[in-house]
Amino acid sequence: MVRDVRMRGFAERADVAEVEAFLAEQVRALGAEKVGLLECTGRVLAEGVSSRVDVPGFPRSAMDGYALRGEESFGASEYAPISFELIGTALPGDAFAGSVGKNQAVRIMTGAPIPEGADAVVMAEVCTEPTGGRHVEVSDAVPPQKNIGSVGEDIRRGDAVLAVGRRVRPQDAALLSSIGRPDVACVARPRVRLVITGNELLPAGSHPSGVQIVDSNSVMLRGLVARDGGALLPFEILPDIPGRIKEAMADPEADVVLVSGGSSVGQEDHAPRLLGELGSLDYHGISMRPSSPTGVGRIGSRFVFLLPGNPVSCLAAYEFFAGPTIRQLGGRTRAWPHPKVMLPLARKISSAIGRTDYVRVAIEEGRAYPLATSGASILSSTVRAQGAVIVARGHEGMAEGEEVEILLYDEEPEPSSPGTGAGKAGGPVPPDSGAKG
Repeated sequence: MVRDVRMRGFAERADVAEVEAFLAEQVRALGAEKVGLLECTGRVLAEGVSSRVDVPGFPRSAMDGYALRGEESFGASEYAPISFELIGTALPGDAFAGSVGKNQAVRIMTGAPIPEGADAVVMAEVCTEPTGGRHVEVSDAVPPQKNIGSVGEDIRRGDAVLAVGRRVRPQDAALLSSIGRPDVACVARPRVRLVITGNELLPAGSHPSGVQIVDSNSVMLRGLVARDGGALLPFEILPDIPGRIKEAMADPEADVVLVSGGSSVGQEDHAPRLLGELGSLDYHGISMRPSSPTGVGRIGSRFVFLLPGNPVSCLAAYEFFAGPTIRQLGGRTRAWPHPKVMLPLARKISSAIGRTDYVRVAIEEGRAYPLATSGASILSSTVRAQGAVIVARGHEGMAEGEEVEILLYDEEPEPSSPGTGAGKAGGPVPPDSGAKG
């Protein structure tokens, strides 16, 4: 039986670390699926890959020049060039059909197969072709095997080239192509269902009107899910009607359900009770700021996250709990997906023992400025911020000048934009406003 906390509040709140540990223990990577070569970049390998071929599969020229017998060039110099009979041309994909004999040479381009009988390539820069093109004058000696790429020089048959669990980069996909793999087994992408609720919401892209607001959480969550390797299922904004919300939450097609709004203790906050009816509400109410009304549960094998409707709370709850789960289901690490930096605080951050704080910070002149805002609904604070500082539950805050770890929102920290007021920002982020979500 799930306790109905609407209009009553939370009797207790779980610790962030407890919820994170629970999810890390419960989540297992999804099964494998075959993914085509052109779609595998960014996916996580469910198998190790070994090559069944040599790359290259034939000896090839490493430069533009002339293929000949290396020994026959010994003694050649700028003042005493050696003349070779020019008997043809070898091009990439178009091998010379004959054989190179004594005092003969073949014009050859980079990547072309070495003609039979030749064992070296002299570069074009030290050669000249007298008028008529029947001979080539070589003015520098080359030993046998010089400027020749040997069979298997890049990859040998049987070589292990990519390990299981590797996230495929563009160059990895190119390597797969070079060894003739049309597809590869990858961890399935977690299918994510968004359940966006609220009578007050207008569709994304609408113009704000009257007492209604435009849905922004779905736009943010779409980007976060894509970043973390999830596959978003179709969705629509739902009114605060329990039956409609329950039906969407029960969708068996999803691996993860993200409910935005209706997670707190207000009259229209139906999601916690509905999750308890459909499966298990493992946690509801977490000792963190913002995002304290967050809920975590399961319906069968599906993970359900009740994300507050306030945008900053929604973002923080996703980053703490939903994002790592989606990454882990898809075979990725649970760790923060962007770089971290250590910088001194420009102003102190106040917190409270027993609560985890997610504090947005701007970066200016090598220092981190905590952004002072008026609540968890101030979405613009996440735009002004370059990252966030996490104040662990065992701390009362962080002092001015203290070196802190900053979780960047991007690959690299950017300077604060003009007009952000980063240099004037100060003080801690205030508590959640207590509004719905």
